Amino acid sequence: MTILMIDAGPAAEDALLTRTGGVPLAPAGTAWPRCATCSGPMQFLAQILLDDLSRGVGEGAEQGGGVLVLFMCQNDPGMCDEWSPSEGGNRALLFPADGLVPMPLPELGEDDDEEAILLGAVHTPAFEFVADTDYDRAHQAWAEQTGRSSMDVLGQLGGSPSWIQNDETPSCPSCARTMPLIAQLEEGPDHATAMNFGGCGSAYAFACEPCEQAAFLWQC
Repeated sequence: MTILMIDAGPAAEDALLTRTGGVPLAPAGTAWPRCATCSGPMQFLAQILLDDLSRGVGEGAEQGGGVLVLFMCQNDPGMCDEWSPSEGGNRALLFPADGLVPMPLPELGEDDDEEAILLGAVHTPAFEFVADTDYDRAHQAWAEQTGRSSMDVLGQLGGSPSWIQNDETPSCPSCARTMPLIAQLEEGPDHATAMNFGGCGSAYAFACEPCEQAAFLWQC
């Protein structure tokens, strides 16, 4: 089975739900991530509620899992190795779901050339279950069956990554186990506010929740 994330329209920019865009939620006092290469504040991309995966996608179980929050540098696209899970051009942060507050935009210092870049639109997913375990086939089948644009597919929740290039599944730096895929993300349905994964690329978010470790990368 593949759990497709289908664009279901906008939501509040600080809503505690799985979404792309808006502002991130984090424990009070969490610093806005900065790029290891250019030192500028990163762009907030998405947050994913792990309970959407662990409880069968919102069927009434009590919430208590983590929230995965994703950032990527867009101050000088292509120059900060933002596709890599290890070069410091993106950041995946895993937080407990309780007590989160909207993260304030970073205050600019003397050496900052750019403010934090936000996506400009919030997209929330509805979850569609497709019997095929292959994401690409499920993606295509959904578009054909519904008559909707394939760009309305925001990605998949859990499952197996559909790699564009080589398999880059990361291992947890704490326990050395293979990290499970939390979500595969597409750039988005609106080119004006789309995430930049190299132009029609896909991104992959992984997490080892027991170790509180997460990783993010993209391919095109």
